[in-house]
Amino acid sequence: MPPVQDLRELLERLGLDALYITKPQNVRYLSGFPHPEDAEVLLTEEGAFLLTDPRYPEAERESRLPAKVLKREEKAALLSGLRGRVGFEAAHLPYARLMALREMAPVEWVPTEGAIEALRLKKAPEEVEAIRRAQALAERAFHHALTLLKPGVRERDVALEIEYFLKKEGAEGAAFPPIVASGVRGALPHAGASEKALEGGELVTLDLGARVAGYASDMTRTVALGQVDGPLKEAFFAVLEALESALELIKPGVEAKAVDARAREVLKARGLDRYFVHSLGHGVGLEVHEAPALSPYSGQGPGPHLGLVLEPGMVVTVEPGVYLPGVGGVRIEELVLVTEGGIELLSTLPRGWQAL
Repeated sequence: MPPVQDLRELLERLGLDALYITKPQNVRYLSGFPHPEDAEVLLTEEGAFLLTDPRYPEAERESRLPAKVLKREEKAALLSGLRGRVGFEAAHLPYARLMALREMAPVEWVPTEGAIEALRLKKAPEEVEAIRRAQALAERAFHHALTLLKPGVRERDVALEIEYFLKKEGAEGAAFPPIVASGVRGALPHAGASEKALEGGELVTLDLGARVAGYASDMTRTVALGQVDGPLKEAFFAVLEALESALELIKPGVEAKAVDARAREVLKARGLDRYFVHSLGHGVGLEVHEAPALSPYSGQGPGPHLGLVLEPGMVVTVEPGVYLPGVGGVRIEELVLVTEGGIELLSTLPRGWQAL
């Protein structure tokens, strides 16, 4: 959590008298409260405090911020005391809820976007440590999953085993539903695990992450189930080259979109760039997908453009892929901490060709 003085300066920069924070990840970032979906943070010139309801009588102990456990009418009375310009998170707060807030507090409600997310771009050491722990659990789950990859086993069963393993070993849970995509389904970048049975002679893509203390990890490996040759093996080594070339470029001061461009250049030289259909990477923290984006579109479109240039403390994925329709696909993903001198790989699994 940033110092309270920094939050007061944030209010001043935004020209606000208060900021009402409702996005769960932002609430947890500021407060550490483990039930952020049922809480808000109110930031005023006097300081910041957590608002929640009587279901959480121990909120004061669980929150880094002073906590107020309020019934509905008590919360309405507190908010009715607000004055001036009060910001809200436009990308998160539903319109109906905003209308209810306006009834409780007839002040000027001002839409904001990306204010707290900008503070979350660079991870503090304790945040990086939580991500490390999540990644270590994910890698143990990956090794467990490898023991299950045999012809006849359903993708869905492998994914369920991953989720069970993560919880059993101490994670809050999977950071996202694990992707287990085999054979032709590997050509679907976000293929959910299906009833399809694994077959010999095909590639299997495993994309998984854990969640620890609210923080996520994310990694992908593609392995061969038996003998795999031809275009899929060629695609694998093209993706591997694109990944390694992109990793070499990452350091403070480099534009995020330049890293994406580097990977595409490598794939273009192999005639495979048109089969790379998503951005190269994304930030990871309290959300699996957050700023900065390693994308050709960084800096374009509406909304705040966060993390256009890489800085020490940012945690990002680097995940080139090639997806051949009707044939299969390859994705290899590393989890990376940007450091003063370049990068530290938070993912430690071998990324070379692996046949089971």
